[in-house]
Amino acid sequence: MNGDNGTSAPHNQQLRALLFTDLCDSLLLVERIGDVAAAELFQEHDRLVLALQQRWNGQLIDRSDGLFMLFERPIDALGFALDYQRGLQPLGQARDIRLQARAGLHVGDVLTWENSAEAVRAGAKAIEVEGLAKPMAARLMQLARPGQILLSAVAESIVRRSSASLGATADGLQWRSFGRWRFKGISQPAEVFGVQAAGMPTPGRLRHTAKARRDLPTWRRPLAMAAQAAVLLAAVLGVWLLTRPQPAIAFAERDWVVLGGLHNLTGNPLLDDALDQAFRISLEQSRYVNVVSDDRVGRTLEMMRKPLDGGIRERGDAAAVAVRTGARLLFVPSATDVGGRTRFSVEVVEPSTLRTLAVVSADAKAGAVLAAVDDVSHQLRDRLGEEQALIQRDSQTLPEVTTGSMDALRAFALGQKRYVRGDYKGALAFYQQATEIDPEFALAWLGQTRSHFAGTDFAAAATSLAKAREWAAHLPTREALYVRAWSLQIDDPDQATDSWLRMAEMYPDYLAATNNAAMNLYNENRFAEALPLAQRVASSRVDLLAIGQDQYGRILLALGRYDDADRALALAASTGWEGALMRQATVAAARADYRKAEQLLQRIDPGNYHADIFRTAIALDSGRIDVALASAERGMQRSLGKSGIDRYVYYLPLAVAHLQSGQGQSAIALVEEVGRVAFVDIEGRPAVDIVDRVVTAQAAALVGLRLGNTKVAAQVQARIAAIRSLPDSVMIKEFDAVIRAERLRGENRPAEALEILQPFLGERSRVQTRVAALQAARAAGDESLAGQQLRWLQSRQGLAYAELECAFCLQGLNILDIRSVEGATDTRGPVKAPVMPGTAG
Repeated sequence: MNGDNGTSAPHNQQLRALLFTDLCDSLLLVERIGDVAAAELFQEHDRLVLALQQRWNGQLIDRSDGLFMLFERPIDALGFALDYQRGLQPLGQARDIRLQARAGLHVGDVLTWENSAEAVRAGAKAIEVEGLAKPMAARLMQLARPGQILLSAVAESIVRRSSASLGATADGLQWRSFGRWRFKGISQPAEVFGVQAAGMPTPGRLRHTAKARRDLPTWRRPLAMAAQAAVLLAAVLGVWLLTRPQPAIAFAERDWVVLGGLHNLTGNPLLDDALDQAFRISLEQSRYVNVVSDDRVGRTLEMMRKPLDGGIRERGDAAAVAVRTGARLLFVPSATDVGGRTRFSVEVVEPSTLRTLAVVSADAKAGAVLAAVDDVSHQLRDRLGEEQALIQRDSQTLPEVTTGSMDALRAFALGQKRYVRGDYKGALAFYQQATEIDPEFALAWLGQTRSHFAGTDFAAAATSLAKAREWAAHLPTREALYVRAWSLQIDDPDQATDSWLRMAEMYPDYLAATNNAAMNLYNENRFAEALPLAQRVASSRVDLLAIGQDQYGRILLALGRYDDADRALALAASTGWEGALMRQATVAAARADYRKAEQLLQRIDPGNYHADIFRTAIALDSGRIDVALASAERGMQRSLGKSGIDRYVYYLPLAVAHLQSGQGQSAIALVEEVGRVAFVDIEGRPAVDIVDRVVTAQAAALVGLRLGNTKVAAQVQARIAAIRSLPDSVMIKEFDAVIRAERLRGENRPAEALEILQPFLGERSRVQTRVAALQAARAAGDESLAGQQLRWLQSRQGLAYAELECAFCLQGLNILDIRSVEGATDTRGPVKAPVMPGTAG
């Protein structure tokens, strides 16, 4: 607790290197050289710390006789510690004294928050840091002798492999293990390492403290030997209490594991990637064991500045990923040739200590390598405590759920690697190669579906999905449910939400299903229901970190929780998820902080296709019509080479920009065109594609009505009525009601307009529904109902930016309508109705 009484900035969890140092015998030093000389010495010491802090990018958190510092890169923390030890020597030699410091370095997750100015003035630190990593680093420092730098196993595994980046500072470094130690307040023992620079005095053995002791075997502790007889007797007497054997490895249901990269020692390159993927698929059938996804592993390696080259080959890197993601265990698979047979083995490793806990193996019969992988997977699940009945229930053999062809499996594995990196075209090519080799490979058909959908080629996605359904008997149970949910997502989007929700409940740790459920609820404006699901994904350390934080931030924006939204989106953007920058800019714009919004937009890659939608809306919001027009025109030009919904998304932003600039005829031309082209070849397309196209045309009709043009609305409604396979979509029905209500109001029939809108004036209302209701209520002279709509709109600035229909095509119109009612009162006279310039109001 910092005693800040709620005025501090909220907590932010992050992975950092923590360094504690202590200047040894500082009180004796002052007594020896006197106050004046000590003050001069400490001033030079502070200048040394400041220079090294700037050189090594450190953040000073606290200081007294020692330092507490945070570093983003562990290697920077080590560089600071080494240079600090060297820098103390000349300071002491100049005064004929020996200056030494002890240091402890650890890497782990911490919570940080900034104290308010009032708290800092009252004596609080500017930044507070908490988390289990903090006492661990402090315990290491206390254990060190003067002149000694101690590291945890996690820190050592990271910095030792990257020590070459220190340059001359790394020359002659000596590394040493001091064995396993137990620290007060930390449940698991940990191996302690030391590092010593060339030319530095060699410290003695580690010093035992009240908070740290060696983790010695019982036979090496005489006092413990005296109690062994009593312990043995108690154990014998208690045997009969045991109802079943306990697993040899500490593991709980739904704990997470990280899979290291396969060490292929067979000389057969065909096994590369293929056995990695096979082992993952076999293990992921368990509902007891959770496997950290390839996507999360890849993003963690990127944050560690490590390349993702077919898995995590280095044990230290794999352990660091496991620690960062909170995984309980690390599995390291290998394949060897023993007597002409392939032996598949998995080493079970404790990430924090790199201690091997078990090794499980199986020898493959001729042509049956996948059976050996299944055997090892089942043995591991049994060792971790999963009941045999559940293993049998939740297991299908790998040839059944994947393919009997190692060539097809390897092609699929290579596709998975590319999909994780966002290379959807490259992934698609490998998935297609896999199905060419084995046309019954259902997982590869599902991979093609996801790749096509990511590229908004919904027709091709539907074709691939039909193939996945055809061979669904070859899918694991979870993936079979996944295919069914995707089928609804493409063929009946309104029914897909319940399917994703059921899957998220059945597999609470399968975050892909939870994320899709939250996304569908968000699309339906069911924000309160979407929030806890999105929060579950956003708070996960094992999967979908950036995507989850981005979606969580968008929902918070829609709910008007701007501070929380900004933090979530900033975290997503910090991982390289560029879309989050667009959303973060809209948070700033919703608060009318246009300067910050512009700064965020400038950080987006100029080639980002969708960014101009947000630039247009924010420019309209801030009154910069020329910028809005230029942004929308640029997007429109780029859209000419696109397909799917991306082909149509810029018509409406550009039309609204023309409308706002008083160029009504140009706006009409645009809405007429999109109201026509959206229906070209629409018959027979997947429902998800039809909904996007129809809603885009309905949005065009609304803009036309704003200009007093009823022709476009009539044409759009006629074209919709002619569609033989029109999906049963709530969104289409709601926009149809808005169009009909606006036409009735134009015919001076506001009471009928309100009657049509009434079913849609609930928690899931869209902005344009409420705008139409406000105008109809005012035209009908119903001041009470008009006041209700007015208050609703005045509190929805965030929703105007966050609401998703036709890929944000109405974002500009929504925000202009919301801004037009800001500051209005509930009385009839002063209300400023949301009528755009040039409209027939």
